[in-house]
Amino acid sequence: HFTTTAKSVSLCNNFFLFSGNFPEKFNSEKERKEFSWEPNREETGRSFFSVYFLRLPREFVWSFLVLCVWRGGMSTTTGTVNYRNGTNRSSLRTQSSASTSGGQKSTLKSKSVLRKSSPASLGGGSGAASKSGSGGDAGVPGRVRVAVRLRPRNGEELIADADFADCVELQPEVKRLKLRKNNWDTDTFEFDEVLTEYASQKRVYEVVAKPVVEGVLDGYNGTIMAYGQTGTGKTYTLGQLGEEDVADRGIMVRAMEDILSEVSLETDSISVSYLQLYMETVQDLLDPANDNIAIVEDPKSGDVSLPGATLVEIRDQQSFLELLQLGEAHRFAANTKLNTESSRSHAILMVNVRRSLKTRDGLSSEISNGNSHMTKSLKPPVIRKGKLVVVDLAGSERINKSGSEGHTLEEAKSINLSLSALGKCINALAENSSHVPFRDSKLTRLLRDSFGGTARTSLVITIGPSPRHRGETTSTIMFGQRAMKVENMVKLKEEFDYKSLSKRLELQLDNLIEENERQQKAFVDEIERITVEAHNQISEAEKRYANALEEEKLRYQNDYMESIKKLEDNWSKNQKKLAADRLALGEKNGLDITSNGNRSVAPALDEVSELKKLLQKEAQSKMAAEEEVNRLKLQLTEFKKVEVSGNSEIMRLHKMLENETQQKEKLEGDIATLHTQLLQLSLTADETRRNLERHDSENTSGAHPESAENPPVGRLFEQVGLQKILSLLEAQDADVRIHAVKVVANLAAEEANQQQIVEAGGLTSLLMLLRSTEDETIHRVAAGAIANLAMNETNQELIMDQGGIGLLSSTAANAQDPQTLRMVAGAIANLCGNDKLQTKLRSEGGIAALLGMVRCGHPDVLAQIARGIANFAKCESRASNQGTKRGKSLLIEDGALSWIVQNAKTETSAIRRHIELALCHLAQHEGNAKEMVKEGAIWELVRISRDCSREDIRSLAHRTLTSSPTFLTELRRLRVDVR
Repeated sequence: HFTTTAKSVSLCNNFFLFSGNFPEKFNSEKERKEFSWEPNREETGRSFFSVYFLRLPREFVWSFLVLCVWRGGMSTTTGTVNYRNGTNRSSLRTQSSASTSGGQKSTLKSKSVLRKSSPASLGGGSGAASKSGSGGDAGVPGRVRVAVRLRPRNGEELIADADFADCVELQPEVKRLKLRKNNWDTDTFEFDEVLTEYASQKRVYEVVAKPVVEGVLDGYNGTIMAYGQTGTGKTYTLGQLGEEDVADRGIMVRAMEDILSEVSLETDSISVSYLQLYMETVQDLLDPANDNIAIVEDPKSGDVSLPGATLVEIRDQQSFLELLQLGEAHRFAANTKLNTESSRSHAILMVNVRRSLKTRDGLSSEISNGNSHMTKSLKPPVIRKGKLVVVDLAGSERINKSGSEGHTLEEAKSINLSLSALGKCINALAENSSHVPFRDSKLTRLLRDSFGGTARTSLVITIGPSPRHRGETTSTIMFGQRAMKVENMVKLKEEFDYKSLSKRLELQLDNLIEENERQQKAFVDEIERITVEAHNQISEAEKRYANALEEEKLRYQNDYMESIKKLEDNWSKNQKKLAADRLALGEKNGLDITSNGNRSVAPALDEVSELKKLLQKEAQSKMAAEEEVNRLKLQLTEFKKVEVSGNSEIMRLHKMLENETQQKEKLEGDIATLHTQLLQLSLTADETRRNLERHDSENTSGAHPESAENPPVGRLFEQVGLQKILSLLEAQDADVRIHAVKVVANLAAEEANQQQIVEAGGLTSLLMLLRSTEDETIHRVAAGAIANLAMNETNQELIMDQGGIGLLSSTAANAQDPQTLRMVAGAIANLCGNDKLQTKLRSEGGIAALLGMVRCGHPDVLAQIARGIANFAKCESRASNQGTKRGKSLLIEDGALSWIVQNAKTETSAIRRHIELALCHLAQHEGNAKEMVKEGAIWELVRISRDCSREDIRSLAHRTLTSSPTFLTELRRLRVDVR
C-alpha cells in the first residue's frame, strides 16, 4: 500500500517518482529487467521514504497514478483506526497525519479493515526478558506471537477449484494477508509472520519456534501451538519426522536438535512426556495403559502438572525420534472426507530442560596461633528449569463437510467443544475480562500457562486456499487475531539446587568420617605397636643388665677366692719349708744358720712381692668392675625414664580410648532408639495393613492407608536419613532387619523416594536379602518393595541387570505364603510391561515362575499372574504391529494359553478382565491364530465380543475377530455370526 502526497508524486519525461514500499516480486524476469530501478533513501520528518526511479510507458504512468491516488485515500481512512494490540500506534498516527497534511482527501471509503500488531519478530522480547530474569519474580510482558501458514492446493482442490482464485492473498513482505469476500471486497489482516505455501520447514522453524526454544534454554517456559482447520498441515508443521527427506523435519524434531546441541549431558538433563487429550481424557502416548491421567494444580502458584505421565530422559536424537514414532503409533486418527488421516486428539509434547549454571567455590585461608586452617565456603549450584510445550491441536471441522458419523462424530463434537472453550479463554484474555473460564475444558487447563501465564507463546495458524472453506479460513484468521491481543508475563525459572549441594556435602562428610576413622585406627595401632616395642626393649635391657651383673660378680668372686686360696697355700708351704729347714740344721753355728736363714728367706720375700702385685691387679679389676656396674646402673636409670614417659603416653592413649568408648556407647544408644522407632513404625504399618485388608470392601471411598502411615515414615526419613535405614538391612538381629525392610517398602511406595532408594543402594540390598536370608516375612516385604520400584522403567532394567528375575523366581518356587507369592507375582507382572525385557525375562524363567505360582490358587495371586500375562501379551502385540516381532507368542510356547482359556470365565472380575485383555492382545498377531483355534480360545473371543462388561475390551475383541483371516474362516466354518 502506497502513501502518496503532492511532493512524492510527479510525472516528468516518462519518469515516475513515488514513495512507499516497492513490491519485490515481479511476474517474470523480463518484467524485472524492464523495470530497472535503483533505490535511494532520504529522511523526511519522522519517517523514512524509499525513492524509486523507473522508466515507464506514459499510458502505464497515468494508470498507476490513478491507482496511487485511490490507495492514498484508503490509507487516509485506515490510518486513523485505533488498534488495541499493536505497539506501533504512533507510526499509524504519523502516517495518517502525513497523508492529511499533503492535502490528499480520500473520496472513496475502503471496506478493508487492517488488524495491526507489533512488527517485531516472532520471538521478540527475549532480550528484555533475559536481562531482567534475575531481577525478581515480577516477569516481563510478552505478547503471544502469531504466524499464518498457507497450505498449497491438494490434488482434489486443483481439480474442483481450477476455475476459482484462492480465497486468500499473501503479502509476506509487509506481513499481511488479504481475505477475499468476493471479487471486489477484501479484508486485510496483519500478523507477526506470513508464510506462503513455498515456505520451507526450516524457515517456519526459525521464525516461529527457534526464539521460543532459545528462551527455554535460558530458563523460561515456552509454548508452540498449531491451530487450524483439519487437513491444513498442522501435524506436518509440528510433528513431521523427516524420515524420507530431512528437509521435511517439523518443529518438534528441529527443536530437540537445537536443545541437544546446546546442553551438556554431564550436568544438564532433558526429559520428555508425550500425551494426547482424547474425548476429555488425558492419555499417555508412551504408555497406552495409562489412559486417564489426572491434572494437578498447585493451589498457591496455580501451576499445572501431570504427575502420572511417563517421563523419559533423552540422551540423543535417535531415542527422541523413536519416542515420537511410538507416540504417533498410539495416537487416534480417522479417515474423513477432508483428511485421510485426521487427528482425533490433541497431541501435547512436554520437554523439560534442566540446566546447571557453573559457580566457583570460594576458598579463604585463616591463620591463628601459628596454625594454618583452610576454610571452604560452598555455594549451592544454580539451576534453570525451562519447559517447552508443543501442542498439535486437532483440526476444527464442520460435520456436513467432514461426513463424520458414529464414534467419529462423537470425537468431532469433543474436539469442537474443547477448541470452543479455548476460544472463549482467549476472548476473555484479549478483552481483559475479570473471569477467564480455564476450567471449562481440560485443554484450557493444560494451556493455562501458555495464554495469560508465564510462558513465551508462539502460535502458527494453518489455512487452506480453497474458496469452498472460506468460512473455516475466516474463523481461523480471527482466532489468530484475538490471540495476538493476549499478554503473558514471562518469568525466569531459576532456583538453587540445594539437593545436589546437600548430597555433595553428605558425601564429603562420609568421606571425612571414614578418613578420620582410618586415621584413628592407624594411630591406635601405632601407639600399641610402640608400647609393645618399648616394653620388650625395657625387659630385654633389664634382663641383659641383670645377667651381665651376675656373671661379672661371680667371675670376680671366683677370681678373688682363687687368688686368696693360692696365696694361703703358698704361705703355708713356705712356712712348712722354713720350719723343716730350721729343724734339719739342728744346733749348727749361729752364723751359718743365720746366713742360711737369710738365703732361704730371700725367695720368700720375692714371693710376697709377687703376691702384692697380684693383689694390686685384683684391686684394679675390682674398681673396673664397680665402674662397669655404675655405668649399667646409669643405663638402667635412663631406661626407667623412658619407661615413665611411655607410661604417660599410654595413659593418654587410654584416655582417648575411653572417650572413643563413650562415643561408641552413645552411638549404640542412638541405634537402640532407632530400633525402637522402627519397631513402632512397623507395628503401625502392620496394623494399618490388617485394617485395610479387613475392611477393604467398606473403605473404597476412604483415605489411602498411606495417609496414616507416611507421616511417621516421612519424619523418620528426614530425621534419621536413608543411609542409616538401609544400613539396618544388614543388622544381625532378625527383628531389626524385618522392621527396616518394612520401612524401606513403605518409602518405596512413594514415587518421589524411589530414585533416592535406588541411588543409595537400596535395590541391591533388597535383592541381597532375597539371596541371603530364608525368612519368608523378609521375602514377602522385600518382594513388595521391589514391586514398587519395578513400576519405573529405569529401575526395571536395573533389576534385570542385577539378576532380580532369577531371585524372584527362586523365591516364588520356595514360598508357601499366598501374600509372599502375591508380592513376587506383582513384581514380575510389572517387569512384563517393559518392551525391551521380553526375551530376557522369558530366558531367565520369569514366565515359568508366573505359571508356577498358579499352584497357590489364591485369588489375589491369580490376579497378579493374569496381569503379568496381559502386560506381556500387550508388549508382544505392540511389537507385532511395529514389525519387530515374528513367529508364535512366547506365552503360547511356554504353555500359558491353556491356563488362560481355562480361567477366562472365572467369577473374580480382576482375573477375568486381565485374561480377556491377554486373549485380545494374543489374537491380534496372526501367528497365534491357529494355536488359539486349536485350544478353543476363539469361543472365548466370541463371548468377550458379546458379553464383556467393558466396551473397550468388547470392541477390541470384535475388531480382532473381524480382521483375522484365520478367525473369519473358522467362524464361517462354525457358522458363527460376529457382526
